[in-house]
Amino acid sequence: MSALLIVGHPRPDSFNHAIARRAEQALLTLGHDVVAHDLQAEGFDAILPGCEEPADGAVDAAVAAHCRQLAEAEAIVIVHPNWWGMPPAVMKGWIDRVFRPGIAYRFLEGDGGEGVPQGLLRARAAVVLNTSNTEAQREAEIFGDPLERIWRDCIFGLCGVTNVYRRTFGVICTSTPRQREAWLDEVEQIISEQIGPPERETRS
Repeated sequence: MSALLIVGHPRPDSFNHAIARRAEQALLTLGHDVVAHDLQAEGFDAILPGCEEPADGAVDAAVAAHCRQLAEAEAIVIVHPNWWGMPPAVMKGWIDRVFRPGIAYRFLEGDGGEGVPQGLLRARAAVVLNTSNTEAQREAEIFGDPLERIWRDCIFGLCGVTNVYRRTFGVICTSTPRQREAWLDEVEQIISEQIGPPERETRS
């Protein structure tokens, strides 16, 4: 089973990258084939060109590869910080360019784009791991946890992935090495429990 791992953070020494490394190792230990992308390090272009916006618009080779990997993934792991209640620009650009009609969703015949799309992703599970410097209670009471709505309802929910687990680690800026190591152990546990080992095909 293929697992797609995407991390969006500008610094390779960030805790986000530590999370991504631990998640990737957990997936490999479980027996998954992992396709991992560090969007910032790879220089992923977050700008959606006008020519790509239509459903039948042409995409470059890099975006086409990302689209294929997203469509084929049976598990998806997303790692990024909470910046202004949103993913960083590089992650948002990846969503804009890769969650394309015909890849992640489609509108049914007779629907001009005003209705609810049909999800196309085959992933049986998605895990979103975020970091934050806002206390969880303040996030919930003041901001309403927008990342939960973005990933569960506005992205994966519309694209056919119903098993979505999200966890925010924080407060990062005041955390100790011991706390961060405990969080990394939790990442491993989350991957094991929410994704688990690959499902083996049975032959008749």
